[in-house]
Amino acid sequence: MKKYFNLFDFKQKVDYKIEILSGLTVALALVPEAIAFAMIVGFSPLTGLYAAFVMGLVTAILGGRPGMISGATGAVAVVFVGLVIELKDTFPDIEAETILHYVFATIIIAGLIQILAGVLKLGKFIRLVPHPVMFGFVNGLAIIIFLSQFPNFYQKGTDILLEGSAMWVMLGLTLLTMVIMWSVPKLTQAVPSSLVAVLVVSVIVIGFGIDTMTVSDTLKEGESIKGGFPPFSLPQIPLNWETLSILFPYAAIVAGVGLIESLLSLNIIDEITETRGSGNKECIAQGTANIASGLFSGMGGCAMLGQSLINISGGARARLSGIVASVMLLIFIMFGSSLIEKLPMAALVGLMFMVAIGTFEWASLRTFKKMPLSDVIVMILVTTITAVTHNLAIAVIVGVILAALAYSWENAKRIRARKSIDENGVKHYEIYGPLFFGSTGLFAEKFDILNDPDEIIIDFKESRIADMSAIEAVNVITHRYAKQGKKVHLRHLSKDCIALLKNAEAIIDVNILDDPTYKVVTNTLIS
Repeated sequence: MKKYFNLFDFKQKVDYKIEILSGLTVALALVPEAIAFAMIVGFSPLTGLYAAFVMGLVTAILGGRPGMISGATGAVAVVFVGLVIELKDTFPDIEAETILHYVFATIIIAGLIQILAGVLKLGKFIRLVPHPVMFGFVNGLAIIIFLSQFPNFYQKGTDILLEGSAMWVMLGLTLLTMVIMWSVPKLTQAVPSSLVAVLVVSVIVIGFGIDTMTVSDTLKEGESIKGGFPPFSLPQIPLNWETLSILFPYAAIVAGVGLIESLLSLNIIDEITETRGSGNKECIAQGTANIASGLFSGMGGCAMLGQSLINISGGARARLSGIVASVMLLIFIMFGSSLIEKLPMAALVGLMFMVAIGTFEWASLRTFKKMPLSDVIVMILVTTITAVTHNLAIAVIVGVILAALAYSWENAKRIRARKSIDENGVKHYEIYGPLFFGSTGLFAEKFDILNDPDEIIIDFKESRIADMSAIEAVNVITHRYAKQGKKVHLRHLSKDCIALLKNAEAIIDVNILDDPTYKVVTNTLIS
């Protein structure tokens, strides 16, 4: 019988062994990326590793999605590139150590913004992200993960590809890692295939003394991942308006990018595990983690979909795997740096290639002929923006805006008016479809004001007045009829509409018994 336990508030029973082994695998996968993201900004590798430890530990304990992994990320690192450039332009003599303090302060401010977002329950609005945008986000991220591995096939410190035996060895070991990861699940589910692959390839390389690139080769000369427990320090910067005016815009971007990437990752893992996490709780956890990261010498970050998928695919479902990953990463930093630096990059590259293949939504390609053209365009555009700019937040925002515009355009064309004249010579307009800002133009075109009889009835029983633009459009129509000396009756309007229409008592004939119960969408809440 396997031993199971429940950790913290996660209700599903979890295998103790799987949690630990998955956490160990994730810890190994965190090392090269944390180093790479720190180097993007020109920071010490320990700045990225400390961020991965602090972010991972805090979100594993407090986060809204058990099993999701957080750490230093490229999306956040790119924001700091701009901050560093602005700091150097503003303060030409600024020292590298001082720049770090400004960065730590920015991370703390970003964390406060994220906590505020969680307290205000803004996390639920991530549900407004359409599925084509989700597909584009995931596919773009898969492409980023895949392409980001190719620098490992270059000669150290150059843009020149490996040649001869060095290239063949790198390719062979990478392929071997991928084959092991593909085949192990077919034989046993007892251990994560990614961990088996990394260990087997590492044993082969170290045991046979194969000359190939290792983690130590990704470091600059004289650098090491060896360090102690993350040192605590308050940012030593001037506390004045000039400082805040420089840092706040970058902090807001970091907060936004971090929350978008984290909440989208949460949604994707929810779908994979068929469970539901808490977006608002995750916002607060991400904010707390970033504040802690800024106080403990880390560069901040957010959720990492690639590492989260490694964890989930390994069978982890509880908080323990994330805690183990963070603690093991700290152990690597403090006691196992020499061993970790010997790990072959080919094993980690192969692992990330398999993650990229597993991350890509291949099913989205099969739906091209079934999806509306607008959805296909949105998905391709979000994928392209994500892959080219590496700015996930911008890609998602653009995608949501385009999807909303496409939806509005399609619904705007659905407004219809059935016209008839009764035995008393009264003309009836029976309106069908939603009346909102996008359809007001077509709505106005339905009426023949000059040629209509002296009495008109506009019936909204099969329509819905959705916003203030729609109400104003009704106002305009009634006023145009009034100018021609004609009487208008508006039927089947909700009390909200009646209250907002000008001179309603003079122009509205309301049949209470037949009135719909809907209301104007003035303050829609999303649960």
